[in-house]
Amino acid sequence: MTVSSDHFDVIVIGAGPAGALASIRLAQEGLNVAMLEKSSFPRFVIGESLLPQSMVFMEKAGLLSRLAAAGFQHKDGANFSDDTRFSSIKFSEKSGEGPGNTYQVEREKFDSLLADAAVDAGVDLRFHQDVTAVEFNEAGTVIVGKGAEGAFRHTARFLVDASGYGRVLPRLMKLDAPSDFPVRHALFTHVEDQLATRDFDRNKILITVHPHCRDIWFWLIPFANGKSSVGAIVPPEELRKYPGTPSEKLWAIINETKELKDLLRDARELRPVGEMSGYSTKVSRLAGPQFALLGNAGEFLDPVFSSGVTVAFKSADLLIEPLMRQLNGENVDWEADFAQPLQVGVDCFRAFVEAWYSGELQDVIFNPPRDDNPIKQMIVSILAGYAWDEKNPFVLQGPRYLDMVAQQCA
Repeated sequence: MTVSSDHFDVIVIGAGPAGALASIRLAQEGLNVAMLEKSSFPRFVIGESLLPQSMVFMEKAGLLSRLAAAGFQHKDGANFSDDTRFSSIKFSEKSGEGPGNTYQVEREKFDSLLADAAVDAGVDLRFHQDVTAVEFNEAGTVIVGKGAEGAFRHTARFLVDASGYGRVLPRLMKLDAPSDFPVRHALFTHVEDQLATRDFDRNKILITVHPHCRDIWFWLIPFANGKSSVGAIVPPEELRKYPGTPSEKLWAIINETKELKDLLRDARELRPVGEMSGYSTKVSRLAGPQFALLGNAGEFLDPVFSSGVTVAFKSADLLIEPLMRQLNGENVDWEADFAQPLQVGVDCFRAFVEAWYSGELQDVIFNPPRDDNPIKQMIVSILAGYAWDEKNPFVLQGPRYLDMVAQQCA
């Protein structure tokens, strides 16, 4: 059997946002980079509502003009409803510096845009590559697997896992750790939304809380072409109350709301309703001398604040400087130089997600401080993705400050 063998400076597993952005940045540094993707593009993925913080990382990679030319739906904030209360935030009314606008994207188009940019930057992108084993040695790593043209055994000085829910290295290296988040279930689809005649702001995501069970919430993410992403997050014990197919369950739960039911009354499903359960993930280690985990391959919390792509981009951004130093012969403390800085923002998002499901953050959002109140501006900044801005007290002391504000807003 013929086995292909190539050597690279860096091999990146996965061509999603984290892998593509890291590959582009590393190629721009002059490295020989391969990106191995198990599937083919375009592909359907959820996680379609970006946060303004992501634009900082797109700009660093020189991708803003491509993004602007792609025709994606602009996004300037978020609306929240529970049928009796309504609240709206604009990301531009945040504390701190940075963009206040972003986009809602169909991921099959967005991921393809990033992958094409990686190829243009000189990345060797290969589809249908299934990594089945890895070995580490003093020279770096050996990656073994099967591709479209047969088996491969490649070598690299460093290995990056950006495989998302494929979680290649956590699986092969037994890095998975129990998530401390309760198991929740997601139902999701794309629809032809028929919202043109409704009083609906397409520049904002709509988050709807179930009127009788605040643990159930829905997203409505409008795209630029009359389509929207629709989904629900439901605790398993609540989901068992709804019989039928995934589609029947999703629409039965939506129909228990007033506003969302009305908005979607003429919507038409464009793809079968998908399901995902127990999606929260965690690992015992994010990096070492020969590897790093980016985005969902490391830790994923919850989709409620659309933090997934932002965390993916931030992890890619944090990778570049220590990896370049290591490849130039310096010693790198991967825990101090990569894992700990990344964890600052992940832990901040964690505090906000936990406060959402405890009800504290819902009380704050539906009974917010005045627009000119600096506390509200700090909260909006986190919801815009600026979870690494340590000048914001909610970043390092999120639980404490959220508890204080919630008591005042309840």
